[in-house]
Amino acid sequence: MKLLFDQNVSYRIVGKLKDIFQDCSQVKIAGLENATDSEIWNYAKRSGYSIVTFDTDFYDRATLKGHPPKVIWLRVGNTSTLNLEKILRKNEKIIKEFLTSGTYSEISCLEIR
Repeated sequence: MKLLFDQNVSYRIVGKLKDIFQDCSQVKIAGLENATDSEIWNYAKRSGYSIVTFDTDFYDRATLKGHPPKVIWLRVGNTSTLNLEKILRKNEKIIKEFLTSGTYSEISCLEIR
């Protein structure tokens, strides 16, 4: 399960979540710091990542184009990396089910509030 955190999520989140999401990265780490949404989308699709973002643009793109990649849309407002870590840990089970279970095979975007 590969997660790619968008540029609006601190790259520091990667180290904090490696124990539960071993294959996570962030656009800065992936060399995509100034990339367009299209470039990030295509990279994620090519590389087998799901995109984790605060940005509605990826939700819109997932709605129009479907998946892959799948999108995890963080609807938690402006928050610290520490709080975001807590939110993602709390939602670990549903995130993993969304990304791996056939139950969610037709759904492109998971909203986390």
